[in-house]
Formats: sequence, C-alpha cells, structure tokens
Amino acid sequence: MVWLDFITLLGSVALLVAPFNDSATSNENPPLIRVLCYNIHHANPPSKEAGFIDLDAIATVINDQRPDVVALQEVDVHVNRSGNVDQARVLAEKTGMKAYYFGKAIDHDGGEYGVAILSRFDIDGMQTVPLPANVQVKSEPRVLATAIIRMPQGVEFLFGVTHLEVGDEITRTMQVEAISAFAAENALPMIVAGDFNAYPGSETIQLLDKTFKRTCDDCEPTIPVINPTRAIDFIAFSPKETFRVIQHKVISETYASDHLPVFAELAFRP
Repeated sequence: MVWLDFITLLGSVALLVAPFNDSATSNENPPLIRVLCYNIHHANPPSKEAGFIDLDAIATVINDQRPDVVALQEVDVHVNRSGNVDQARVLAEKTGMKAYYFGKAIDHDGGEYGVAILSRFDIDGMQTVPLPANVQVKSEPRVLATAIIRMPQGVEFLFGVTHLEVGDEITRTMQVEAISAFAAENALPMIVAGDFNAYPGSETIQLLDKTFKRTCDDCEPTIPVINPTRAIDFIAFSPKETFRVIQHKVISETYASDHLPVFAELAFRP
C-alpha cells in the first residue's frame, strides 16, 4: 500500500512538471511570422498594355512564398482601368487568405486606389490613417492601413502597410514621423511594410531606422525588375528587440509587376 501511494505521488509530480517543460520548449521555438511586401502596379504587368490585368500572376507570386501576412501597394478596388473588380478581395480569395483589409488613399477612375493587407490569421481593429504632406508641394494623398493580427498561439501584433510620397523628401519624412508616432502610441509591437520611395541612407530611411528595425541591412534592390539598381521596398518592425530576422530576400519575379516583392521571416523573441 505504501509503495502504491509512492507511485501515485510520483505521477502527480510528473503532471505538475510537464506543463513547465512544454513552456520551456515553446520559448525555445517562438512563433514565426512570414511577411510579404509587394507593390503590384494594379496587377498590370509592365510588359503588357495598360488595360491588361493579370491578378493570377500576382496571386501566384504570393502563393509561392506561403506568407502569413501580405502588404500590398497600388491596389485597385472597382476601378475602371482594371475591370471594376475588388482586387483586395479577389487576391484574398486566390491566395486562400482568411481575412483582408483595403485602405483607400484616393478616388480614381470610378473606384478607389490604395493599399491592402491580406492575412492568414484573424484580424481586428482595422483602420486607415491619413499621412501628412508638405503643403508647399503638390502631392498625392498617402495613407497607413493597419490591422491587429491575432495568431493561433495567442500572440498579437500590429501590421501596417504604406506607400509614401514619391517626389518630395520633406513629405516622406513627415509621413515616416507619423508612422513612428503611431507605433509609439500602441502597446502592441508593429510590423510595417511598403513602398517607401526612398533609398537606404536617405533622410527618410535614416528617420525610419530610429524607431524601426528593417529586415535587411545591405538591402537588395527592388526596382526596376530588370537589372534592379535601387532598394525602396522594405519590411521593418518596432520595438527593435521584439523580433529576430530568420531570413530576408528579394524575389526575382520580373513579369507580374514593376517592383520586385520582398519577403521576410521573423521570430518573436521569447
């Protein structure tokens, strides 16, 4: 009887210790997040005429990388030039994504034009934040579209997509300051991705690097798609200690768009 009681006691101790060991294993294997950033040129391949739209080509690029979240720029929603379809919705369907969110920057050609988020996970708290501009320069309105990504492991983070001003450095720096302030005001860590229209070493990217950590240091060029020479498309995160970069790459896909897509895999630091 005493021996049986001792065996029972050992079993109870094992049950108490097991959850602790599981927790230790999860810290050694933190959740991974696969991110794709892609300026899709409203799905008009640069080698084709203006009215030719190939959403299947964009979807193939996305599916080949198996991302968890996608940041898209130059997205048309019910725009005449691209066949009056909701490109964000169609791409979510073609890539098997669970959720999507479109952030309008401007009205265009009978519809809306802007940026979009695709997510394999649940999203919440979606919003589109207008970005500031230098009033002394005529520029196109720009936005930051964001959503809270809820991963199955119970991990949450803020994901943002943007497409900054193309012609004026002062406007771009104002827009990066607004994005950095937005990240600082939120309790969740943030990943932002997009076409920043600025090169590493520029005032815009130096300012971005003060708050965010880019997934590349010596960043490969992303434009033009044939013999690319300039890096302007980036994925970055804040706070800088939140993630560890597992891999970063620029994908050599030269047909679907006039930008090369950027992919990164990040691990949450335990």
